[in-house]
Amino acid sequence: MEHKPTPDEIDGLFDNEEPAIVWGKARDLVRRMSPDYDFTLIQSVYEDVLRLFGGEYPGYAPIGTPYHDLPHTLGALLCAVRIMHGMHVSGKKLTDGEIALVIIAILMHDVGYSQRRGEESGTGAQYTQTHVQRGIEFVRQYSIDHKLPSDVASLAVMILGTEHFRPFDQIEFVNERMRMLGRIVVTADLTGQMADRIYLEKLLFLYLEFREAKLGNYRNMHDLLCQTNHFYEMARRKLDGPLGGIYKELVFHFRDTMGVDNNYYVESIEKNMACVSRIAARGEGEFFNMLKRRGIAEKVKSLI
Repeated sequence: MEHKPTPDEIDGLFDNEEPAIVWGKARDLVRRMSPDYDFTLIQSVYEDVLRLFGGEYPGYAPIGTPYHDLPHTLGALLCAVRIMHGMHVSGKKLTDGEIALVIIAILMHDVGYSQRRGEESGTGAQYTQTHVQRGIEFVRQYSIDHKLPSDVASLAVMILGTEHFRPFDQIEFVNERMRMLGRIVVTADLTGQMADRIYLEKLLFLYLEFREAKLGNYRNMHDLLCQTNHFYEMARRKLDGPLGGIYKELVFHFRDTMGVDNNYYVESIEKNMACVSRIAARGEGEFFNMLKRRGIAEKVKSLI
């Protein structure tokens, strides 16, 4: 009898709190795609991104945005590697260089929230509308400082794709192959965060980021939660449209690794959307009591 994944095993797919565990999973999947892969470059970038988030990167303070935190980046990383592995299984194999470009771009896609030491102001969320451009500038300087052998111009365009208000189909890639890599990065950013088991709780943090950035027309946290299904509808149109439905490659990943024909990312997102619908149907005073995971609601209460 075939082993069916348990609920705990499925939940564990979206546990992105421990960097070493996430990186180990990512490395294992890269080895499935390329047994002799040289990890020197991406390992170095990964360690520098950890230092940047933790305030140990020279000249930079810790990244303090509560929603766009390190687990957010790690979740996007793991989703991207799983998509690439699914593509490999389905016969759409990537080169070692392409794997490196995707991993570096996803690791760096939110570094624009960082602040230089001595120039800190707030959490970094005030850069919400400009963080992608700031991140691209960081990557360009990083490539000079560290003699990055990767295609920096392509990295910049791939990161630009994560600027969610920018139409993806209007971004100029050097060729369709690079556009495909950009699709992986943007899809992983969107899908990874929405599938997170604590996505709804973390939306309370996102509200605080938007408030700090003076962005959005949300009356309060409950209003943001009420509008989340609308955001998902727009994201799904983007995923199926200009992003080419590349998230569907995840089925091949789970078939190969877990022996099932499920897309657990889509299933997790749909569970989150069903839950947020129930929250939206309740009164404004009740949503804190419905969001109980990881003590996030209590942390948010202390911040406001």
